[in-house]
Amino acid sequence: MKSLTIEKIQAYREDTFRLRTGRKVTSLEQAIEFVNERGYIFFWPIREVTFPSLWVATAGDRPVADAHDDPGHVTWGWKDELLGKRRWYYAKVLRKRATIISLEIAPYFYALSENYGSIEDDYLTLYEQGLLSLEARAIYEAILKEGPLHTIDLRKAARLSSRESDYRFNRALVDLQVDFKLLPTGVAKAGAWNYAFIYDIAARHFPDLPDQAQKIGERAARKKLVELFLRSTGAALEGELRKMFPWRPRQMDKTIAALEEEGVICRTAVENQPGAWLALRELS
Repeated sequence: MKSLTIEKIQAYREDTFRLRTGRKVTSLEQAIEFVNERGYIFFWPIREVTFPSLWVATAGDRPVADAHDDPGHVTWGWKDELLGKRRWYYAKVLRKRATIISLEIAPYFYALSENYGSIEDDYLTLYEQGLLSLEARAIYEAILKEGPLHTIDLRKAARLSSRESDYRFNRALVDLQVDFKLLPTGVAKAGAWNYAFIYDIAARHFPDLPDQAQKIGERAARKKLVELFLRSTGAALEGELRKMFPWRPRQMDKTIAALEEEGVICRTAVENQPGAWLALRELS
C-alpha cells in the first residue's frame, strides 16, 4: 500500500478548492465555470465532509460569516440570480445540504433517484410502497396540480400551514429535493422575511433530464460520481465517501472496486493520519 502526506493532499486541494492566488471565484460567470469544472460542489462548506464549496472558492477557507454584509455573501446573490435560469442544478441534495451540480452531471444523479419517467405516476408508486411520506405526497401533488408555488402558498395548498407541521413540512420538502423530485426555481417576496423559495417539479423544469438519465446505467452513474469526488479532493477517508453517498455498502464496495480495477483510484495510507484512505492513482 502506497503512502501519501497530508501536505500533498492539501496542495492538491489548493487548486481544486480554488484557494490559490489568482484562482478565487470573483464573478457569477466564474462561479458557473467552477461548478462545471468540478461537476458538483456544496454551496456552503459542511462539517461532515471536506469538499469544494462556492463559499470557500469565493471567500477563502474560513467559516461562513454571520454578518450579512460580509463580501463572501455575494455567493447568495449569485445563487438567487441563477434560480430558474437553467445554468446549473441547485437543491438540497448531498448530505441534505445545498448542492450545486453542473448540467452535464445532473443526469448521473437523476439516474440514481427513484424517478422512472412519469411525473404523474412515479410518486404514487413510491407512496404505495411506503417510500414517500404523506406530507411529501401532499407537497408534490400541490405543485403537480397548481404549478410552481412559493413556500407560503405551498404550505397552504398541501394543508401543512400550522406551526405544528413545521418539522414535517420541512423534512418532506428536503426529502423531495434529495430524490430529485423538486427544486427551487425562484424567489418570491412572501412571508415574514419577504423571501420565500418558489418550487417546481425537477423533471418539469428540466424536461430533458429523465431522457438523459435513462441513457446512464446505475453502475456508470456511481462510478462517475465517486471519481468526481476524488478528483475534487485528491484523496479522502473512505468513511467520508460513504457519508457523502448513502448507498448500500455493497453498492459502494462494487463502485470502489471497479474504479480500482480501472486504475483510476487506489487504496492508500496517509502519513500520521488514521483510517482507510482512497486516492487518485495519479496523486499517489
